[in-house]
Amino acid sequence: MYSLEHKLYLRKIRKNNFLVKFFQIFLLIFIILLWQFLADKELINTFITSSPKEIIETLINLHKTNNLYQHIWTTIYETLISFALGTLLGCVIASILWWNKFIAKIVDPFLTVLNSLPKVALGPIIIIWFGAGIKSIIIMSLLISLIITIINVADGFNKTDANKIKLLKSFKATKSQIFFKLILPHNYKTIISALKINISMSLIGVIMGEFLVSKKGIGYLIIYGSQVFNLSLVMTGVVLLAIVSIIMYYSVSYIEKRLTN
Repeated sequence: MYSLEHKLYLRKIRKNNFLVKFFQIFLLIFIILLWQFLADKELINTFITSSPKEIIETLINLHKTNNLYQHIWTTIYETLISFALGTLLGCVIASILWWNKFIAKIVDPFLTVLNSLPKVALGPIIIIWFGAGIKSIIIMSLLISLIITIINVADGFNKTDANKIKLLKSFKATKSQIFFKLILPHNYKTIISALKINISMSLIGVIMGEFLVSKKGIGYLIIYGSQVFNLSLVMTGVVLLAIVSIIMYYSVSYIEKRLTN
């Protein structure tokens, strides 16, 4: 049985969480209503800013023409492939860099340069090498998510308690035993946290790729809308992108809670 003080404490936490969610939803609704109010009163130029009503109408039109779900699924599909490849390859390469310090020292400046390099600048090269298709989009996304995953996971591996490593070595533990018994379990939360970053970076990379080469996807909707000066289509793409990113983020957060509890 919980004590009275503990019950009051839990009640306070629940109340605080409720208030945070309430004001988040309230702020979102207020912004949407204010946006529509300004559009109705012609205080803003809807040709430039669009409006919530026009975005809903655009969504309905996309649904009627059977284009809405095709674009959404294309972006999600490309993001999931990039996310899976980026996470797997990132963890494997980070493990290799921990295992072999000599290779890590050689690779370190290259990782830093690649991480700071604007990936969109490599877009034309990627298109020429791999063609104007889904392959180029996934590679563009990998260039963004993979490097960050390697850096974050490798940094976590290297920050593992040195005293614990020395203790295992004193018991004549092999390098593989140290890695699988200490390094991986110790960095379990680091790897899970890297998933949150990776899913966001993968989505960013996919959208950048779709800006350059795609004929389908949310990024294509946004770039096409800007080319034909259809700001409602652009804003609709942005809203869809926000919804997809939120769903993906909370999906990874749910997986994190299930794995860490």
